[in-house]
Amino acid sequence: MQTNLIELSMYQLSQLFLIPTLLLIAALFLYAFWVLGEFAVHSLYRRHGGGRPLLAEFRRNGRLTADELDVIAHRQLETPRIASRVTPMLGLVATMIPMGPALKSLSDGNLSQVSENLTIAFSAVILALIAASITYWVVNVRRRWLAEEMLEIESLRSAAA
Repeated sequence: MQTNLIELSMYQLSQLFLIPTLLLIAALFLYAFWVLGEFAVHSLYRRHGGGRPLLAEFRRNGRLTADELDVIAHRQLETPRIASRVTPMLGLVATMIPMGPALKSLSDGNLSQVSENLTIAFSAVILALIAASITYWVVNVRRRWLAEEMLEIESLRSAAA
């Protein structure tokens, strides 16, 4: 009896998280395309000699240490990096939540309900993985760009010394 109450409570609590999880995945999916658009614009600026935020910051304040520049670089990558890591976890959550009702519907012989729950589950994980892939790729390329800027700054410091 006690076990059934705990199991039922856990099931009902997990079902409360489906809609918020799906909304977060949708928001992160849109955010991934926002990040991709920013990346495309940033890439165009870089091709024309601009789009170097660390170098610009160093030129404004030449007293910045390498550690301070590193913190600025990490701050610039923080949100898309978190998105690239959290989104697949949310996709897994959004896959697992509808699996309980899908399995229950399967045992009841209600195949249309099984299909509906599995559609939600797999659609959510697909969107989450696409969003995570986009943000992961952008973060890694931007990380390389920032590392190149750090080397450029070190070259400028060496030339000035």
